[in-house]
Amino acid sequence: MRAGATAPGSGRTETRKAPEGAGSRLFRELARMVAALAGTEGLRSFTLPYPRLAQRTLDRTVMHCLDIGEAPPKSLPELWEWCLTRPAGDPLFAVSPSLVAPDVTLVHPVGRMPTRSCLEVASHGPDGGVAAQARALLGDLEARSGTGERYRRCRRFLARHPVVQQQDRFGPGWSKSVWNQVKDLYGPVPESLLADGVLLRCPSCGLPALPRDGAVPLPGPSATADDLWCEGEECPRDAPPELIREPEQARMLRRPLRTFLALPYRTEEAALNALDRAGITHVPLPGPLPAHRLRGTGPGTAHLQVYDRLQPALLAAHLTDSALPGDRTFVVVPRELAGRDGYRKDFTDALPAPLRHRLVLTTPVDLVPDLGQPRGEEKDDA
Repeated sequence: MRAGATAPGSGRTETRKAPEGAGSRLFRELARMVAALAGTEGLRSFTLPYPRLAQRTLDRTVMHCLDIGEAPPKSLPELWEWCLTRPAGDPLFAVSPSLVAPDVTLVHPVGRMPTRSCLEVASHGPDGGVAAQARALLGDLEARSGTGERYRRCRRFLARHPVVQQQDRFGPGWSKSVWNQVKDLYGPVPESLLADGVLLRCPSCGLPALPRDGAVPLPGPSATADDLWCEGEECPRDAPPELIREPEQARMLRRPLRTFLALPYRTEEAALNALDRAGITHVPLPGPLPAHRLRGTGPGTAHLQVYDRLQPALLAAHLTDSALPGDRTFVVVPRELAGRDGYRKDFTDALPAPLRHRLVLTTPVDLVPDLGQPRGEEKDDA
């Protein structure tokens, strides 16, 4: 039971209403803290003195709790547990449901690592957070690559190889020149992503996975969503995870690129394949983002951008700040996301009115039919 301020004569505790937006700002700051510190083996292993970012966020959380009559966390490990159990809609934060779904938490209950929504929240704001880090890394790679084609080969390699094992270097299609160009974007496998010294890799998204109890799964039926977490979070559990028993021989792509490049890449490939089958020409635009100009789609200028974001309002906010010029931009997301109740509406509602007919939310399956739709026609939520 939460402690708080005692109401006179009531014998019970109450939480006072927070100043408008204060809880939402704290939620975003906590998201940035979790994203920044997760790679240091989790907050449970931290000892005093805490890292400056963590101590500052803990201090601000304590002050916010005192302001609203809430019992504050006593330590950083306790604050980590709050990030695991207290969702965006908790009165402590009261984040507007028009920005983030009320049930969103910052730490996943199984993997005890940042949720995808946490990284999206941490990327919301002027500095762009984790997503901006991914763009900066790709921008530097593009500058070093020299030509657009070389950059696209490197980017494709990164997206398809979030984990590189020693034997991969002797397999078909391995390019030494590409590897030399991108190897600085890889690092050792973090110990925090190991279970009994073994790295688990999701068979669907190819990203790291962790079991609930920290033990390596036994051969047999695949783990369910209740006992296995992967960085993709949304993956089906119809196959067991791959076990990499010598993780010291592997290299792992940096987390911002795993989330904001490797994860949406399957959707990007599916969208471009759909255009190819329809005979629609697409020309990649310069820059780190997966953006393409479409040709032969009728009057006006059309573009294509691909994302895999769980929070539609945050995606809309990002696109509002970075909208491409032209008549229409087709924003492609995985079909499973676009089909969720409220996803399309929340995305559209979060856009400024002038962009609502310019930005068309679609999926790889619906992309080609949507190209032929008159402007202004929108799909309803599934």
